[in-house]
This record gives sequence, structure tokens and C-alpha cells, in this order.
Amino acid sequence: MLDTDGLLRDEKTAAWMEAAALALVPKRCRVAEPERFAARISVMELGPAQLSANVFAPFSCYRSPRLVRQSDPELYQLAVITTGRQGMEQAGHRTSLEPGEMIFYDSSRPFEASVGTDGRAGSSLLVQFPREVMPLPEKMVAPLCGSSLSGSGIGHVFRQTLRALADTETDLTDRDRARLGTTIVDLAAAVVARQCEQTSALTPEARTEALYHEIVAFIRRHVDDPDLTPPAVAAAHCISTRTLHRIFQARGETVSGMIRGERINRCRRDLADPGLRAVPVGSVGARWGFPRASDFTRAFKAATGVTPTVYRASLQEQGS
Repeated sequence: MLDTDGLLRDEKTAAWMEAAALALVPKRCRVAEPERFAARISVMELGPAQLSANVFAPFSCYRSPRLVRQSDPELYQLAVITTGRQGMEQAGHRTSLEPGEMIFYDSSRPFEASVGTDGRAGSSLLVQFPREVMPLPEKMVAPLCGSSLSGSGIGHVFRQTLRALADTETDLTDRDRARLGTTIVDLAAAVVARQCEQTSALTPEARTEALYHEIVAFIRRHVDDPDLTPPAVAAAHCISTRTLHRIFQARGETVSGMIRGERINRCRRDLADPGLRAVPVGSVGARWGFPRASDFTRAFKAATGVTPTVYRASLQEQGS
């Protein structure tokens, strides 16, 4: 949407403030060194939500009660800090944030924020969506405004999802964006509900969506474990194996298929790595959950059409 690198020095601050007001919310900003200011904002529309990737030189801003009265899009906003130190104050909460941490706030409440509190540039991924689509009551959400949210569990899933979306923007269709927007809102609600220990307040659909993404993240973290099976996955999430299968069947998937697919993808990556050419094919399979070489060969050929040995050899020939 905007990159100040292509603007004249005297235009950068004003252009960025205008773009930020359109993409985010109107606010007043203070820039310590206008002549050195630089910023970049890119925006992705995702159905009911919007994801923006932001990079800023150090600055501070505030959204006064008067600005709220003049212009309030009535949005909830959840930001993931990706680089630099940032700060936020809203609803009596003053929060200092490091990379990887998350902050939740509300456009209908005044706030003060700062980027680059350590004197260096900062960046973030920010999701915003209408308050009316939040599947949690306002009285439950309000106490968290201006507070940092846990980055573990569903918070980790939420962060990883935003980063993946930011990296794949050009590959998404309009239909993809609409469906992913609903998913993002459900995940954001799950992060908030987990913070206030009120996950039971989520709609059944939102709970199932959040649980599915937690399960997928769990599978990816433990895909090298040869004992990773549907019963083990179900037990780790305190649900029955039947419920686990039903969650995946609703998406046209199977748990075993996802585990096998993740393992094959890791094996393909290692077989394609020139630095691992000396590692036996069987050892590659064993590393990613195929302790028996014959099982690895059979599964790999079923997925790719060739054996692991032929796959590695063909890539080596292409490289040479």
C-alpha cells in the first residue's frame, strides 16, 4: 500500500500518516527525526478481517478521546511484534513488548503507542476486524484491551498463521481470502478466550477451528516421532480418537494422511539438500518417523511416484 522509500524526504511523514489512517485508524503521531523517517505498510483483505504488515522507524502516536468520537471504525486489533521493541497503553494497561509477543486493543478506546523504544526500527503483523464479528461478549474482551496475550498454545498457532499468510499473499484467491478471514477471526477469539480462561464462551465452530489448528501445529512439531499416531494425537489434546477423526473428516482430510504427508515433505527436503548427500536414504526416513526402510520406500513412492533413492539421484543430476 505504501513504501516511503519512493517518496521525497519532505513527503514521507505526511504520506505515511495518511496511509496509516486509511489502513488502520486515525491517530496523531510524533516522529523524532522526520528527515530520516521510513515506513512500509502492505495490506491484505481477508473476508471480514484485514492483515497488515508494518515496518516503522521509531515514532510514537496517540488516539485521543476526541479522535475516537470523530472517527471510530469499531475494530478489534491484535498485533504480533516481529522485530524491535514496542509499547502500548490502553484502558489503564501499560505494556512493553518484545519480538514474538502480542498485544490486543480496541479502536473505540483511546490509546498511546510507541515503536522503536530502543531507538531502532520495529515491525509487526496486525489483524483487525469489526467488533461485531468477535464471537465473544464485550464484557469479556474489554479487560484485556492494552494487554499482552500469551504466545503459547493457540497463540503460537495464531502467530505462525499470520506469518504464513504474509508470505503467501500472491497465491491466494478471493475465495481463499474469505475463508481464511473467518479462520483468523476464530483464532483471534480463541487467543483472547484462552487468556481469560473462557474458551467455553466460544461458539462450537470457533472452538473446533481453533482445536484443528492446534492439532496441525502439534503434528508438525512431533512429526519426527515414530509413535505419533491418531490415538497419540487425540490423547495429547484430551479428546477421543473418534472426535479427532471427525474434525479432520469435516475438512476432507485424515489424521494419518496429514502425518504421512508432513513426514514425506520433510524427507523430500532432506533428500534434496546437497549437504545431506552422505546420509543414507534409510536414515533420512528414520529421522522423520519411518524406522523401517521398506515402509519408507513404499510410502515415499506412493506419494511421489518414485523411490527415495531415485528421487535423490534425479535431483543430483539436475544440479550437475
